Amino acid sequence: MILDDIKEKLPFMKKIKVYAFVGPSGTGKSYRAQMVAGEKNTHFIIDDGLLIKDNEVVAGESAKKATTKVATVKHALFYEEKERQEIIKALKKYKPQSILILGTSDGMVKKIAENLGLPEISETTYITDVATKQEMETARRIRVTEGKHVIPVPTFEIKKDFSGYLLDPLQIFKSKGKGKEPYISEKSIIRPTFSYLGKFTISDLVFRQILEYLATQTPAIYKILKTRVENYGDGAKIYMEVTIMYGYNVVDGIKDFKEKARKEIEKLTAMNVVELDVVAKNIYVPEKEN
Repeated sequence: MILDDIKEKLPFMKKIKVYAFVGPSGTGKSYRAQMVAGEKNTHFIIDDGLLIKDNEVVAGESAKKATTKVATVKHALFYEEKERQEIIKALKKYKPQSILILGTSDGMVKKIAENLGLPEISETTYITDVATKQEMETARRIRVTEGKHVIPVPTFEIKKDFSGYLLDPLQIFKSKGKGKEPYISEKSIIRPTFSYLGKFTISDLVFRQILEYLATQTPAIYKILKTRVENYGDGAKIYMEVTIMYGYNVVDGIKDFKEKARKEIEKLTAMNVVELDVVAKNIYVPEKEN
């Protein structure tokens, strides 16, 4: 069995205390995951194929990137050996004392623990223990009507893995009572590829129009001469040639433009800019008035 083989090779795995957080899909588990983990005094969460330490993804790839629901379930269960080994390697590195596993059923969290060679689940928290019926209905309605899912890490942690997905930050602040530390967290909302709402694509023209507008707002750049956009799965690669306005520092002018362009494109398109090259081809010298 997987469990016995792993425990024999990695004895520390037997000492990990395993908690579970169970609830139907779309009822708000990921939204509340960090809060439940905090109450269990654990810093590690397994959710939809990811191993999360505090607010950082340390191993795995989100199952929400899968193209079908069947593939999503397989990925979340660590069905493939390669996926299991990546998580096990990270567990070996960090040696957590405890871990919280999220799942839609008791059977699912049990299967995840077995596939990763973790001990039996010692305690289970159900979504009904921490959320009202109205809160769960609201979460479910958002899932069904908008196709949005929550991942319990900040947006910057998964932005690189979700280029081209609809992605927004969700900040949460909750008081836990007088004299107690408040619960503060940031999570990420994504719309996965299998959402019935469909996929979206962004024309190269959109990138060019954004860049042209920013150039008009950058005093150091007189005009854009050429733009080439290559759109890959991990983001966009952009090459530009520009004319610099005489009197401005070329290096500083291009640096300022690149910073603004990268930030604005990622904000407006949800695409990563993996490469942005701006080449100054010539300098424009305004004619002096007589």
